[in-house]
Amino acid sequence: MLRIRGAPAIAALFLALAACGGKSSAPAASDASGIASVQIQPVRTPLERMVDGTIEAVNQATVSAQTSGRVAEILYDVNDVVPAGAVIMRLKATEQRAGLQSAQAALGEARARSAEAGTTFQRISDLYDRRVVSKAQLDQVTANRDAAIARLSAANAALTSAREGVGYTEIRAPYGGVVTKRLVEIGETVSPGTALMTGLSLRDLRVNTNVPQSIVTQVRQLKRAAVYVGAARIEAAKITIFPEAASPSSTFRARIDLPPGALDLAPGMYVKVGLVIGEADRLLVPQSALVQRSEVTGVYVIGPGSGVSLRYVRLGHRFGDMVEILAGIVAGERIATDPTAASRKIDTARVGS
Repeated sequence: MLRIRGAPAIAALFLALAACGGKSSAPAASDASGIASVQIQPVRTPLERMVDGTIEAVNQATVSAQTSGRVAEILYDVNDVVPAGAVIMRLKATEQRAGLQSAQAALGEARARSAEAGTTFQRISDLYDRRVVSKAQLDQVTANRDAAIARLSAANAALTSAREGVGYTEIRAPYGGVVTKRLVEIGETVSPGTALMTGLSLRDLRVNTNVPQSIVTQVRQLKRAAVYVGAARIEAAKITIFPEAASPSSTFRARIDLPPGALDLAPGMYVKVGLVIGEADRLLVPQSALVQRSEVTGVYVIGPGSGVSLRYVRLGHRFGDMVEILAGIVAGERIATDPTAASRKIDTARVGS
């Protein structure tokens, strides 16, 4: 199955060419019949090979406990949207807070001991300079001062660790996203490494797919692809093809990165992926120019002398507001872009006859 990329861009190009009288289409204007029209000419468009793909989140992770404790509060549940850095769960922090208070007290004591040792060292140093005390006494107070400084440094480190321990009792979201699994209940005791909650970000998504060996060279060279969800087309931000083929299918795994904030997509969805392998000429008409008659579709063709007739056509794929015509009209023919005005023109001609 083949598709054309960039339907909105193609539509813009189509209309722009129509406005400037370019090679691909004639000017869109009211001819002698008073009907707005456009002359159809082939448009050079990328040729795509369609494959199946599955959407997955780029950022998905399971948050685990970093300290021991009992689950005291769960602030988010499955399907809740969580801002980045928000507290999603709290553990009972009695033990950790007691450790923090002990570390703060130990730091205060270490500061006092360090200040005392520093004062003693200064006094003995002055006495030694006046030959009042021995070198052994100076060495002793020097060692006491250095030991007090080391204990102060250790107390500072212990306080930092205690604060971290208290902080670990508040589990925070590493990034904004949606909760997909809650793995613990309130009152449950956890230890470091216990899985607590799983979530993923819907902002950054990608598609996993397989590239057939027959087209992998073209895909590697062009590095262009698009994802189709219904009538919507999403241009790929990046395509990565893995270096080795899978056995026994001989297909190459590919990862299609989508632009941030792609709407109406969710991990696990199946989508169609259009891998660009070249270019092709297509006849495209605006969706608004089509007329539905029972089970068939047509367009109003303006012939020589401004005669208007309804011509049934066979459609290809729809791309935004443009539709591919496979059969029914040929390049160079002019079609009405206002089917209502064209229909009135035919009715008027019938009444006049």
